[in-house]
Amino acid sequence: MTRGADARRDDSPEESRRALLSRIFDEDAELYDRARPGCPPGPYDDLAELAGAGPGSRVLEVGCGTGQATVELAARGCRITAVEAGPRMAAIARRNLAGGAEAEVVTARFESWPLPPEPYDAVVSATAFHWIDPAVRMTRAADALLPGGTEEFFVEVQRCYERFDPQTPPGLRPPAAADVDGSDHVEEVTRSGRFGPTVLRRHEQDLTYTTSAYLDLLRTYSGHRALPEPARNGLLGCVEALIEGRYRGRVTKRCLIELAVSHRR
Repeated sequence: MTRGADARRDDSPEESRRALLSRIFDEDAELYDRARPGCPPGPYDDLAELAGAGPGSRVLEVGCGTGQATVELAARGCRITAVEAGPRMAAIARRNLAGGAEAEVVTARFESWPLPPEPYDAVVSATAFHWIDPAVRMTRAADALLPGGTEEFFVEVQRCYERFDPQTPPGLRPPAAADVDGSDHVEEVTRSGRFGPTVLRRHEQDLTYTTSAYLDLLRTYSGHRALPEPARNGLLGCVEALIEGRYRGRVTKRCLIELAVSHRR
């Protein structure tokens, strides 16, 4: 069977009919839950890697349907708020999530749902984003997220370090992972003559901290602890004010883990 040239995919609504069609799914939510296929693990792995949608992250799901993706994300440790306009669909999503998953299903239209004051680490939508009003869906998704991102925070926070730590080079910026040079270790291993070639592997990890958790992390670093107490307190206060005022109480730090393996000769 072939489709006519004017046939439209289910996920490409005509704007004149978008609002009407978006409500159709709730008519038989049980059938939807039974018949619609879920996603394989790959997309969820990618979400964890690329968007930080992993253990402990706060995720806003737009249009969760009956919760197929919600269940998978909750199983991976995400803390989810799922917004679903269809009351029947939302009820089945709650049923599918019963049993301790850290997920809340809200029956509401995303376009008019009041965004909570605490931002999210990721906004996801499995098969529903195209049904949201295009006049507001991008701006509301952006408003729900932590602003800026890892790079912007670490650029802004340098002003705190330049003010309270005289050892801070002006204009210091965090390097990209590809620019971090680990050759000194490889050269030391080679000079010893006791080991074969070194294999280097790198892994990146995004960790999201509340303000208090990030300040605790800074207190574990030797450079911060070595500062005179007035400077250290001033620095921590400056960082706290930045996270609370500009980043709404949460910041994401990208970490580079480098593994070096050398076999003894």
